[in-house]
Amino acid sequence: MYRNKFSFKSIPGWVYTLAIFAVLYATGLHTEVIGRVQRLLLATGLKNAEMPTAPKTSTPATLTSTSSPMAGAGFQMTDLEGKVVAFESLKGKVIFLNVWATWCPPCIAEMPNIQSLYEKVGSDKIAFVMLSVDQNGMDKVKKFIAKKGFTFPVYLPASQMPEEFNSPAIPSTYIISPQGKIVAQQNGMAEYDTPEVIDFLQKLASK
Repeated sequence: MYRNKFSFKSIPGWVYTLAIFAVLYATGLHTEVIGRVQRLLLATGLKNAEMPTAPKTSTPATLTSTSSPMAGAGFQMTDLEGKVVAFESLKGKVIFLNVWATWCPPCIAEMPNIQSLYEKVGSDKIAFVMLSVDQNGMDKVKKFIAKKGFTFPVYLPASQMPEEFNSPAIPSTYIISPQGKIVAQQNGMAEYDTPEVIDFLQKLASK
C-alpha cells in the first residue's frame, strides 16, 4: 500500500507562525519581541513627540496643551526602596511623568529613549517620574529595571491615581510645569530624546 511520506515542507506556513507565537507567549518573551519591533519604529522618527508650540493634533504622537492646575495633588508614590513620596513634593520642578508597565510593549519600546533624555536633562530642576502600574508587585518591576540597566527614578502608586493621570492609552506621558500644571500630554509611545523636547524642558525649567 502506498503511503505519503511526512515532510516538513508540507506543513503550512501559518502553523510555523502560530508555533513561534505560542513559544513566545509561553516563555513571556512576546512583550520583549514586540517592544523591539516598536523600538525600530521609533528609530524612524515617525513617532517623535512634539511640543505644544507646534501641535499637530491629527497624529497620536503629538503632545497637546492642557491647563489642569495642581496636577497630582494628594497623590502618594512608593519608590523602589519602599519609601513613600508625595507627588506634591516635586512642585517647583519640571516633572516628566511617564505611566508604564512591564507587560506593555510600547512602554518597553520607548524606555531607552527616555533613559537617554534623563541622562541629558535630569537635574534638580527637572524631575523624572517613571510610574509603573504593574499589578504584580514591586519585585517584578525592580527585576525589570535592573535587567535593563535603567537609572531614572521609578515609582509605583501608593494611593489612588489622580483623575488627571487616567488615560485610555498606555504608555502616557505628562510634562508638568514648576507651578503644577500639565502643559503637555502624550497618549501612546513616542520618541522623546529629541532637540525639541530637550529645549522645551530646559526652557520650562528656566522660567
